[in-house]
Amino acid sequence: MRRDIDDVLWGGILALLGLGVAAYASVQYDMGDLRRMGPGFFPIVLGVVLFGLGLVIGLPAWWRKTEAKPLAWRETLAVAASLLFFGFALDRVGLMLTTAITVLLASSVAPHKGILWRVVLSAVITLLAAGVFILALQMPIPVWPWSR
Repeated sequence: MRRDIDDVLWGGILALLGLGVAAYASVQYDMGDLRRMGPGFFPIVLGVVLFGLGLVIGLPAWWRKTEAKPLAWRETLAVAASLLFFGFALDRVGLMLTTAITVLLASSVAPHKGILWRVVLSAVITLLAAGVFILALQMPIPVWPWSR
């Protein structure tokens, strides 16, 4: 048994990232106040929340004992590849197809076998993304490849 170094390190990384975002936003943008929020209000709040989340993950792990776990390389690469695909394909393929393919790529390495749940998950997340980004926020992003 050893200290839970993985959670200590990742909690520390989250905390440092949050602190960096909050510090950068506080220097670069006007904070405003609760009645008239400036452009820096939201990034600063999110940075502070991320800092707190990092502490909540990292500090208890310092005293927790665990066994060493190998890094899940297949899962890590599948999620990274799906995020890169999303970033490169969104403008070319549109939100609907890009989101559906991204979810299928990311879930391809899940331990639960079967295609039906992946297709249902992909459809639900695609519809949620369209509802949030196209209908609710009315973002000017292509919905389909032919709608550019």
